[in-house]
Order: sequence, then structure tokens, then C-alpha cells
Amino acid sequence: MDILFVLIPLSVALALVVLGGLAWAVWRGQFESLDAEGERILHSD
Repeated sequence: MDILFVLIPLSVALALVVLGGLAWAVWRGQFESLDAEGERILHSD
């Protein structure tokens, strides 16, 4: 039972870190154009 006092806050903290990372990636524009990176390697410079 005592382990729940450690695991529950730890899992909440981990979930917040994951959501923060996802929000950071969205705000930085990582998901703006998913097809552009796939097409970029097909075009020579």
C-alpha cells in the first residue's frame, strides 16, 4: 500500500512530462507538414 504513495505521483509527473513534450513539439511546428519531409528526400538540391 505504501508503494502507491510513490507510484501515483510518479505516474502523474511522467504523464505531465509527456504532455509537455508533445505540446512543445506542436508549438515548435513539428507537425505542420508531415508530407514535406517525405518529399524532401526525393528532390535533389
